[in-house]
Amino acid sequence: MAVFLLLFSVLLFSCFLPGTVVYAQRSFTIRDITLSIEPGPDVQRDINVTLRCRAIVSVSGQEALSREYTVYKDSRPIYTKASSTLEELLYPLPHARVSNSGRYKCAINIQGQQMISRVQKLTVTGLSKPLLHLNKSVVMKGEELTATCTAPNETGSILFYFYEGTKEIVEEQVNSNQVEVKFRLDSEGIHWIHCSYKVFVGGDSLKSNESNSIIVSVKELPFAVVLEIAPQSGIYEGDMVFISCTISNGSEDPHLSSEDPHLISEETHLYLSQGNKLLSSGHTKVNHSMMALTNSPEDFECKLEMGKIKKTTTKTVLVSELFSTPTLIMSPAEVFQKEYLTLTCKSKSYASERLRQEELSYTLDPLQSLLIPKEDGVFFGRVLQYDFNYTCVATARGIVKRSQTLTVRPKVSVSTPKISAVGLVVIGRPFQILCQSDTGSLPINYTLMEDYEPLRSVSVERSSDQAVFTVTISRSEQIKRYMCEAKNSRKEGELSKRLSVAVIEPLTEPTLIAGSAKFPNLPDVSEGDHLYLVCSVKGSPPVTFKWYRVGSELPLHITTSHDTNADYQIPALSKDHSGTYYCEAVNHANNVVRSDPVVIEVRLALWKKSVIGGVCLVALVVLVVLLVLRFRSKRGKRQAAAELSVKPSSHESDESLTVSLTHKTEIYNTATDAAPLFNGTERRLTNRVRYPLTSAAGAATRSQPQCRSQRAGHDFLFCIERK
Repeated sequence: MAVFLLLFSVLLFSCFLPGTVVYAQRSFTIRDITLSIEPGPDVQRDINVTLRCRAIVSVSGQEALSREYTVYKDSRPIYTKASSTLEELLYPLPHARVSNSGRYKCAINIQGQQMISRVQKLTVTGLSKPLLHLNKSVVMKGEELTATCTAPNETGSILFYFYEGTKEIVEEQVNSNQVEVKFRLDSEGIHWIHCSYKVFVGGDSLKSNESNSIIVSVKELPFAVVLEIAPQSGIYEGDMVFISCTISNGSEDPHLSSEDPHLISEETHLYLSQGNKLLSSGHTKVNHSMMALTNSPEDFECKLEMGKIKKTTTKTVLVSELFSTPTLIMSPAEVFQKEYLTLTCKSKSYASERLRQEELSYTLDPLQSLLIPKEDGVFFGRVLQYDFNYTCVATARGIVKRSQTLTVRPKVSVSTPKISAVGLVVIGRPFQILCQSDTGSLPINYTLMEDYEPLRSVSVERSSDQAVFTVTISRSEQIKRYMCEAKNSRKEGELSKRLSVAVIEPLTEPTLIAGSAKFPNLPDVSEGDHLYLVCSVKGSPPVTFKWYRVGSELPLHITTSHDTNADYQIPALSKDHSGTYYCEAVNHANNVVRSDPVVIEVRLALWKKSVIGGVCLVALVVLVVLLVLRFRSKRGKRQAAAELSVKPSSHESDESLTVSLTHKTEIYNTATDAAPLFNGTERRLTNRVRYPLTSAAGAATRSQPQCRSQRAGHDFLFCIERK
C-alpha cells in the first residue's frame, strides 16, 4: 500500500511540471524547431528548392510519438503532413518560379503542444519568356483573330498583355499560365503582334520580357458595299427619293455582279438605315423609296455584315425647302382679358419655281380657338379670359409644317389698390404705407401720391413682392393726404382712397396736481383727508399712468385710461404720507414722460389744532394773569417804598408809619428820568430830597393820619398814616 501511494504521488507531481506531458506513463518536451532553405534563400528560376523542417523533441520511452508538420507561406498554410517517425520534414519546390518567392515558416504539433520556427525568406528571380500563337496570319479587314499567350511553367495570378506594335490592344488577368483572346484589326497592311505578362508576388509585381512577334497581313474585302440615291440633286420637299444598297465585287468588269455565288453566303446581310431608323434589310440587295423631307437630315447608311466581318458606306442627301416653317405673330403684343387680338401666320419663303403661293394654306390648331380667319393666314377675335396655346399649320403638296406654339396670356386689369399703414403711425416717426391690388397681371407699377402729387414709384414684378413706401408726418391731419395709384401697362391707372388710419400723438407736457376733496389744487392737506394725485398729459390715448413716491422704485399705482388724465387716491392721510410724488405716462408711441415732482406735506387734523389752540389760549391766559399779578406785586412794592413808616420807641409796639403822597403833588408828575423812588432803606423823592423811613412820630394813631405840607422846590402834601 505504501509503495502504491508513493508511485501515485510521483505521477501526480510530474503532471504539474512545466513543459512535460504525461501520456501512458510517457513524457516529452519540444526543445526547438528550425526551417532551412536549400540550396539557399536566393535562387534563379528552374532551380530545385527544398524546405527542410527539423524538430528536436526529448521523449521518455522507445516508441516514437505522432507528429504533425505544417508549412506556411506568407502566413497561409500550404502543406501539412503527419508522421510517427523522427524524420525531418522535406517540402520540395521543383523548378522554382518567381511565384514561389515569399516568407516561409514551419510548425510542429505533438499532442496539442505546438512550436513554430523562425521565418525564412525565399527569393526566386527570372521569368520565362512568353510564347504567342495566332490562329491566322492573313485575315480580311474586320475579320476576327484568335491569339494565345503562354507563360511556361509560371504559376500564380498572371496579367497578360497583347500588343500591335507598341499599341496595347487587349489586357486580361487569369490564375493560370495561359490565356486566349479575340480581337480585330481594322486597317489594311502588315501588323506585328506580340505579348507579355506580369506576375504578382505578395505586394509586388514582376514583368516578363516580350514574346515572339508574329506578322499578320490584313487585306481589304474582295467586294464593296454600294449605296445609290436617285435623283442625285435638285431634290425638294415632297419629291420621291429612291435608294438602293447592293454588294459589288469591286471590279470594273460589268459581267461580275453581286449575284456571284462566291459573294453570297448565309451569313451575308445588308441593312439600309437613316440615322437610328432602319429603313430596310436583305441579303444581296435592298431597295427603298420615300418622300424627301428637310426635317430628316440624317445620312443614309448601307451596312454589310458577313459573319463577324462588317463594312459600311454612307451618303448624304440634300433636300431643299418647298416652303419655310411658318411663324405665328400676335398683335398687339400685349392684350387684356376680353380684348381683341390678331394672329398672323406666314412662311417667310417658298420655292416659287416649284410652288405657287395659292397652293400654300394656313390653319390654326386647335380649330376651336374661336378666332375668325380674315384673310389667308390672318385670324381675328376676342381673347379668352385664360391662357391659350395657338399653333399655325402650313400645308402644300402633302407637306405639313407647324409653327412654334404661341401661348397667349391675357393680362388681368389691375384692380383698385388698397392703401394701408404697416404697423402703428406715430407723429414724428417714420412708418410704412402698403399699396396693394387684389387682382392684376404683373408687373404692376405703384405710385404713392400726396394730394394727387406723385412722390415715389415701385414696380412689383413677383407675387411675393410688395409696394411699401416709408414716410413721416408731423401732424395727424396729414395722414389723409396720402393715396396710391396702380397701373399695369395701361395708360390710366387705378387710384386708391385716401389713407385713413389712427395716428398716435406722442405724449407731452406731463403734469401732476395734488390736493384734497375740499382743496383740489392745494398740496397742503391734513391728516384724515383723501389725497387726490391727478396726472394729465397731452397726446393720444389710451395712456398708461404710473404714480411714484421718491425713494421707492416700485410704482404706487398703475392704470390705463382712454382719456388724457387719471387720478390716484390715497385715503385717510397720515403724517407718513408726507413726501415727494411724481407720475409717469406712456401710450402706444412708447415714449415715457415724467411730471415734475410735487411735495406733499400732511398737516395736523383740525380738532388737534383746536385742542392745541385751546391749550395755548389757556396757557396764554395763565401767563397774562401771572404777568398781571407780578406787575401788581411790583407796583405794590413801589407804593410801599413811598410810604413812611414810624415805629414807636417801645419795642412792644408793632405800629409803623406810612408815608403817602397825594396825586396833587408835583412829585407824582415828575419826568420819567427822575431818580428812582427809593433805594435801600431810604425813601427817595423827586427834586433830590430824601427822608428817612423811620421817625419818632410813631406815637401817632393809625386811624388818624397826620399830614403836613412842605416845600422844597415844589409844594406837596406829606401825610403820615399809622398802620
